[in-house]
Amino acid sequence: MVEILHGISLNVTAGETLGLVGPSGSGKSSLLMVMGGLERATSGKVLALGQDLTHMNEDQLALFRRDHMGVVFQSFHLIPTMTALENVATPLELAGVKDAFDRAEAELEAVGLGHRAGHYPAQMSGGEQQRVALARAAVTRPKILLADEPTGNLDGANGAAIIDLLFGLRDRHGATLILVTHAPDLAARCDRTIRLHDGRIAQTAEAAE
Repeated sequence: MVEILHGISLNVTAGETLGLVGPSGSGKSSLLMVMGGLERATSGKVLALGQDLTHMNEDQLALFRRDHMGVVFQSFHLIPTMTALENVATPLELAGVKDAFDRAEAELEAVGLGHRAGHYPAQMSGGEQQRVALARAAVTRPKILLADEPTGNLDGANGAAIIDLLFGLRDRHGATLILVTHAPDLAARCDRTIRLHDGRIAQTAEAAE
């Protein structure tokens, strides 16, 4: 077993936007995955919304994420056999929400893709697929939004649009936003940035007023 993170102690305030930055291999994505309960910490505790993720089993973690977290990955992770609308509605359907498709449609409209609701991922550009992924992450109105290099596979214009949408979702739903990025302009929009190096926190910077 390889230890990736060492002695991380970090508090994130409700509603805060936090950027995780640093060179490749510094532990940014691993820290985000641990914070989301997608990877297990071998020691210490991960507390989210007053609950200890380290003592939850896989089913409990899945339920916690479904009810409280939205996750956006660099590589979209859309279901290829489902339309954009079906992809966005899926987390609501799993939660037994009756108006899942109405809410999914509204969220697609919010990211400017109402007209693409019936299209499959393969019929959409990378920027459009990431918008669908954002809509899916936001449709449950999560208290915590996690984003791992959300603009990493996109060109400048699409990346800028996704940044605006991410912060718009945060503003609309009042979510805490934690994101991993190599993009200086994206990190600069966060309330605080944490720079990691070799699995440790090397520097913390508050946003300039």
